Amino acid sequence: MATTYDENKFYLEKEQIIDDSDEEYQYETVPVDEDFIGGDEEDLEIAVRTIQEKTGDAEAQVRKEGSPRPNVVHRPEVVDDFVRNFLVKMGMGRTLDSFQTEWYELQQKGLLNEEDIGVVPDIYARNQSLDEELKHLKLERDRYKEAALKAKDTYVKLRKERDYHRMHHKRVVQEKNKLINDIKRLKKHYESYEPTLRQLKHKYEVAMKEKMLTKLERDRAVGQVTGLQTTIQSMEKYKGSRIKEGTGLSSTSFHYCERGAENMVDKFGRGPTQRTLAVERNNQDNMAIFETEKRYPNDSEFPKDTGINPLLAHVKGPPGHLTRTGGFRLSSTFQSHALAISGLALHPRKQILCTTSDDHTWKMWAVPSGDIIMTGEGHTDWLSSCDFHPSGSKLATTSGDTTVKIWDFTKAECVHTFTDHTHAVWSCSWHSHGDFLATSSMDNTSKIWDLNSLRCRYTLRGHADSVNSIMFLPFSNTVCTASADKTLSLWDARQGLCAQTFFGHEHSVNYAAFNMKGDTIASCDSYGVVKLWDVRKGTPMVSLDVGPHQANHVSFDSSGMVVSIASNDATIKMYEVASGKVASLVGHEDAVQAAMFDRTGEFMVSGGSDCSIRIWT
Repeated sequence: MATTYDENKFYLEKEQIIDDSDEEYQYETVPVDEDFIGGDEEDLEIAVRTIQEKTGDAEAQVRKEGSPRPNVVHRPEVVDDFVRNFLVKMGMGRTLDSFQTEWYELQQKGLLNEEDIGVVPDIYARNQSLDEELKHLKLERDRYKEAALKAKDTYVKLRKERDYHRMHHKRVVQEKNKLINDIKRLKKHYESYEPTLRQLKHKYEVAMKEKMLTKLERDRAVGQVTGLQTTIQSMEKYKGSRIKEGTGLSSTSFHYCERGAENMVDKFGRGPTQRTLAVERNNQDNMAIFETEKRYPNDSEFPKDTGINPLLAHVKGPPGHLTRTGGFRLSSTFQSHALAISGLALHPRKQILCTTSDDHTWKMWAVPSGDIIMTGEGHTDWLSSCDFHPSGSKLATTSGDTTVKIWDFTKAECVHTFTDHTHAVWSCSWHSHGDFLATSSMDNTSKIWDLNSLRCRYTLRGHADSVNSIMFLPFSNTVCTASADKTLSLWDARQGLCAQTFFGHEHSVNYAAFNMKGDTIASCDSYGVVKLWDVRKGTPMVSLDVGPHQANHVSFDSSGMVVSIASNDATIKMYEVASGKVASLVGHEDAVQAAMFDRTGEFMVSGGSDCSIRIWT
């Protein structure tokens, strides 16, 4: 027996010492096969055939039995090895040393019996093997038990989710059926209103005709009165005559006055009624300006409202490619913000674009190259819109943080913040004079701000819901607002009074814009319905349905012949006013929030929720 060890561990190996002595070797006698006696006389061919047959039989036997299996010799374990292995397994090193010393001493002295140094009975080895197998099976059992518990938990969870989704599905089906029944009932109810609506429409048309006739009669009466007053003044001044009581004018004088009243048209083309209203309006303006200067000396004066847009003289008609609704093609695209773009504004004199975004910043870009010029940070919430000062030296921005900020490019900073609104501010628009700014808010109001006195001059109250957009009529004191209460309103910014309200939309109005002449307003609502309104008559001229996706923004080109509609379906609808044709420009990957034309008509810019700016030429 040989013993090897590594540090404090011992390993036992059994070695057999072979004695090479020839004295005790038993030689065996090789028997002689009598059949092979006389082998010299055997034919060589027979011998070769016999060998081949034996070889073939052996190969067939191997093929039949399969490949030979190696024999494993099981050597039983002796007592001392069994004890040593047990002590090594238990880590009892000192006991192993004592056992080996005492064991070899007793063995050399011959004090050990034959059964003490013999082979360990198979029952011990078998017990040891069974013990190890039992431990292995216990580990397997624990692992399978854990997997079974996990599977049970998963099954319970899946069953609960199945029951939840089944109940949710039943509830959705019930709500769907209820909504279907409600829709059917509403349709029937709506159909019952059709005759009444036709009657009301007929009554409205009759009333409008009577109103127009009344206006004509009133103008005629005012002309007669004015002619009579003029005749009386001229008679008192030049003839010195006095009108006696109970006498009247002759038929000749009466006809003279009537003809004079009809022919009294000034150089502006205004009749007597218009002149009277103009005089009264000028008197009210003078009184308001006097009282304002008396209270706030820094307030700006509203310019006189001539109703003439000097930019119309430079409009030579639409370019050739604008006479077709599908004449624009996507020329360039660049990413501008980290979040959705909410508003656009073009510089009044240079090829510069300003964008506002939900990432709380505004940026200025050179178009069409797409080079960034300036970035503004200061708002604490998303930005909704922006607008350049008519001089191009300032910028106004509105935000969901309820503030309006004025940025001065010469100082490269925010010069003032208006904080009077109580909810998010949606839109802003500069007066052509440059001293006033109009804003609209979710607090159901609009405000007119004075940039010289830095105060709110008027608060426009009248809408019953959020005011979504506001726009000054170019070179005028008139403001147009679009509201979620489904109406549009025209306001006199000098007095803060509502002059006219347009009814016709059936859903929230998202945006409204004037054309260059100021005689037409385009508006769009949350169901994709676009209307063109006649400002003089106060009635809709065209109603266009580009839904069901909502329309976010509308804009006229410089000629007023083409309207761009930014839609939530990631397209821009181009509507040609003269022919009524509609074409779609596809390029954005998400909702288009704004689209507007360049003043020269050379290109159009658009921005959307895909955070990109696209230029169309």
